[in-house]
Amino acid sequence: MEAAALFTKLRVFGCEPDVFTYNTLINGLCRTGHTIVALNLFEEMANGNGEFGVVCKPDTVTYNTIIDGVCKEGFVDKAMELFLQMKDENINPNVVTYNSLIHCFSHADDWNEAKRLFIKMMDQGVHPNVVTFSVIVDELCKNGKMEEASRLLDLMIQIGVHPNTFVYNTLMDGFCLTGRVNRAKELFVSMESNGCMHDVVSYTTLINGYCKTKNVEEALNLYRKMLSKGIRPTVVTYSTLFLGLFEVHQVEHALKLFDEMQHNDVAADTYIYNTFIDGLCKNGFVLEALELFCAIGNSKYELDIISYSCLIDGLCKIGKLETAWELFQSLSRVGLLPNVVTYNIMIHGLCNDGQMDKAHDLFLDMEAKGVEPDCVIFNTIMLGFIRNNETSKVIELLQRMDNRNVMPDASILSIVVDLLVKNEISLNSIPQFKSQ
Repeated sequence: MEAAALFTKLRVFGCEPDVFTYNTLINGLCRTGHTIVALNLFEEMANGNGEFGVVCKPDTVTYNTIIDGVCKEGFVDKAMELFLQMKDENINPNVVTYNSLIHCFSHADDWNEAKRLFIKMMDQGVHPNVVTFSVIVDELCKNGKMEEASRLLDLMIQIGVHPNTFVYNTLMDGFCLTGRVNRAKELFVSMESNGCMHDVVSYTTLINGYCKTKNVEEALNLYRKMLSKGIRPTVVTYSTLFLGLFEVHQVEHALKLFDEMQHNDVAADTYIYNTFIDGLCKNGFVLEALELFCAIGNSKYELDIISYSCLIDGLCKIGKLETAWELFQSLSRVGLLPNVVTYNIMIHGLCNDGQMDKAHDLFLDMEAKGVEPDCVIFNTIMLGFIRNNETSKVIELLQRMDNRNVMPDASILSIVVDLLVKNEISLNSIPQFKSQ
């Protein structure tokens, strides 16, 4: 904004700004988040009726700058209005103009308009560049339109636009997400032959694809190749491998890789610790998870509610209910609030242990603290009361559900039908749930 003030002073002293001055200032305003001020300055420039009567018409750079600025603010209609105004002034839009607009409409989920602009620029003889293709390929991949994205890659090469690493990575990710890892591998191999270098994202993307299809050996081979090429794995690379290893129950390998990660000076983050604690618990290594949890607690890292919930769940499942309860009770001391998942885990553990009074008290505590119970929690407590031969409590819970506008799911309906068949409850005692 200081630049805008200086701009005004220059004009007071008779220093007439030229189009370059305007362009510089408009660009600076847009880049610093003052797009509305930039737009006002642009309109003064375009109309030629500013306070000092300066007539300095916008050029292609001016229009590109302000169109890009309003696009980044999400002002789609204004961007299109400026685009049409540009053409009315006989200023030809170039590839930069079209790139900004295509990106804008893609970001606004208006793929049809983005596609129309792409076709229009080709018809107008404006050659798309790698940025143009990158934006469109990204949009197609996000929407699972992989065949169209592949054809676009072929078109790029055909018209002499060299795909960059981003384009290849985007396509590989799209194919991995749709389960076509072999096609992603083909692209990975073709990158180098097309003069495009792999980066850490290329490797991590394909590693993720292999892990999701449980081909962990191939993922680890790729990881080793990555190291041999001197490409440093990131925390995302390691978290992807950990997820894959835990999924196929290779806990020992995951532990070794964790040590390797620390040896390679890649700092673990909260997500890594959550993944590790959850993976250990789900594979029956709950005490090892507890040991890791305690070690992290004594370090500079802060664990979140996900870590606590995973460990509480693991402890409940191996019968360490007292330790799980102590951990649950410690949440307030570390400044964490249990969420609906944490409550459900603890209530489920108490119900399985037959501690229905404690489970019910915890349920009431949950409501009192403003945590909305869901169908899973209602289902858990109902089953607990049924096992405890307290079917009357099921009706109370159904009433609570109705009062909270929680619609019963298939599991709860099954419980109710079973109790009706056994004549343990009457039809009249069941609330009439209001449809939402």
